[in-house]
Parts: sequence; C-alpha cells; structure tokens
Amino acid sequence: MGLSDIEARIQHACDAAGRARADVQLIAVSKVQPNERVEDVLREGHRLFGENKVQEAAGKWPDFKARFDGVQVHLIGPLQSNKTRQAMELFDAIHTVDRPKLAKAIARIAQETGSCPDLFIQVNTGEEEQKAGVSPAEADGFIAECRALDLPVKGLMCIPPVEETPALHFALLRKIADRNGLAGLSMGMSSDFEQAIAFGATHVRVGSAIFGDRVYG
Repeated sequence: MGLSDIEARIQHACDAAGRARADVQLIAVSKVQPNERVEDVLREGHRLFGENKVQEAAGKWPDFKARFDGVQVHLIGPLQSNKTRQAMELFDAIHTVDRPKLAKAIARIAQETGSCPDLFIQVNTGEEEQKAGVSPAEADGFIAECRALDLPVKGLMCIPPVEETPALHFALLRKIADRNGLAGLSMGMSSDFEQAIAFGATHVRVGSAIFGDRVYG
C-alpha cells in the first residue's frame, strides 16, 4: 500500500458514488511518522496532511512548509484550550471543535488577530463517554452558537465506534450537516473511507496505509 494505491481507491470510490474526485480531499495522517517518510510523500506531490498534537506539528511542519510550496496541515486530534493560539497559527483547519469553551477561545483570538483556520465541529455520533465531540442532540445548538461567534464553520467531523457499522454514523453526520447547510464532512479512515465517500465525505483521513506502520518512540 502507499499513496498511489490510496489515490486509486479514492478514485474508484468516487466513480462508484458518481462523485468528482476533486470533491474529496485526502488528508495524509502523518502523526508519529518519521520525517523521512513524510518527506517521501511530499516529494510524491501530496500537500495535505493531518496531525493529532500541536507540539508534534510545531516541531515538524514549519520547516516542511518552508521547503515545499502549497502545504496544508489540519489538526485532527483533540485541542486543549491553552494550546488554541498556537494551533491557530500552525494549522490551516481544525477538525475537533467540540465544546463552547474552545469555540469562545478561538473566536477571541480570531478577533484579536483577524484570521482563523477553517473549522469543523466534532460530533460524537456514537455518544461514547471516552470520546470527544458534541452529542447528535446538541449538534444543532452548538453549530448555531459557533456561527453566532462569527466562526468559519465549514463542516462536521466524526470517528465512528470501532465495533459498530460506520455507515450508520456517516449517514447521521451527513443528516446533521445537511439540515444545517454545511458542506464539509470529515469522515472515513483507512478501513472505511470508501464507505465514507459513498455517504458524501469531503475529507478522508488515511495514515498507516500511506506511510506504513507508525513508529512510536
């Protein structure tokens, strides 16, 4: 497996769903990957990456962005409120806006600096206690709250429970997005991104299938 294989699978899934390939963005999840592997994927021409932690991204991406044109990095892991400012400086999009305190911190800094990354609201579609995200029942209200803060909410994100059929969660996320007029759907990972594309995913998150098994120090 590698980047070209994943690209081919995305194209096939788009064809099967009657969707344009340009409507689906591949986020190459580079968390805990050695820099040489990330550089290899950059040299293949890929430009959109995902990181889970602010600190790891800060040590990796400023240098890569200086060396490679057009690189975008999205935060796909949880964001602590005290790292908000640093995250807003580092990332082009944040997929894990999940609580009013964080939304208010982003809004305050955006007003101060005059800029803000694209934002996705994380929905805990499985209502799992250990997982971040607003519940489906609270999603409409939180979306409205973020919009009232003048935040650039582009879409929704979910991570389905591992033991449940992901299609049910993709369908739920799309339903919430549709009724709130949101076009962005960040859903689907290595094991299920083809299903996610069938349900309208605009961003799929694929890591080890591109880079190889993660290297934990």
